[in-house]
Amino acid sequence: MNRRKFINGAAALSLGATTMGLAAGGKTDSSILTQKKPKIKHNPIGVSTYSFWKFEGPKEDVSMEYCIDKAAEMGFDGIELLLVQMSSEENGYLQKLKRQAFHAGLDLMGFSTHQGYLSPEKRYREENISKTLYQIELAYKLGIPTMRLNTGRWGTSKSFNDLMANKGIEPTLDGYTDEDGYKWVIDAIEKCIPAAERCGVVLGLENHWGLGRTAEGVKRIVDTIDSPWLQVTLDTGNFLENREAQMELLAPQTYLVQAKTYYGGGKWYTLDIDYPKIGELMRRHNYRGYISLEFEGKEDPNIAVPKSLEVLRNAFYYEL
Repeated sequence: MNRRKFINGAAALSLGATTMGLAAGGKTDSSILTQKKPKIKHNPIGVSTYSFWKFEGPKEDVSMEYCIDKAAEMGFDGIELLLVQMSSEENGYLQKLKRQAFHAGLDLMGFSTHQGYLSPEKRYREENISKTLYQIELAYKLGIPTMRLNTGRWGTSKSFNDLMANKGIEPTLDGYTDEDGYKWVIDAIEKCIPAAERCGVVLGLENHWGLGRTAEGVKRIVDTIDSPWLQVTLDTGNFLENREAQMELLAPQTYLVQAKTYYGGGKWYTLDIDYPKIGELMRRHNYRGYISLEFEGKEDPNIAVPKSLEVLRNAFYYEL
């Protein structure tokens, strides 16, 4: 009996010491072994159909069906459709693409469209408003939750090559100012907001030349309209100076990141983008949404696109 009491007392003393140690902030070997490590989740990565085409040759040679198959084969989570690359806008065709993507395990996660409101001609702006409303309906039929918008350009450059040679900068039309342009663009986009809300499609204004060339220009338009249905599509390759600072400004309102790579050299320019640094920037702003690859290099997409996917997978993640 004395021996049994001694053993029980020693065990209780040992347990008490352990409890006191833990209460005082101490750690036992078992607590170190069971300490939880932060869980990491990677942002979903999509790819723009543009990455397989790049306006080189007939769009029929790089069909949407082909792009969906390639994206699934390469291991992407989703695919962003470029509207001008589509061979049809008939509802039957749209539903066929939606069915194919679902079966391939891909989200239809972005819709890249073209429009422009930067013109003194009211008729031109109204035509582009109607075009945007139609594009929103297409996104709705496809089940795509976000659609890229442009402000449009002044059109005073002789060609797109000249615009690129001048880093996206072009003079205003004679007799008009950027202030006129902001008024036209804001008024036009405001008219598209009710349709976006009705269809559940977030409009993402992209930093894409015109008044959207700078983060300040994009933010001014988004903040003035002040709607949850107008946010930002953030393109890593369209800031040609002070990239990180401009991205920092737009990150809180970003709903989609378009990430450019240039393997083999770019068509108009080549940028050295530090994606680990960009990934860190987006983590600071708790961005958990899609990254959409836009490959703009001259290398074979079958080689360059998977390499790009690996770079983006490693750069974009967050802790749970």
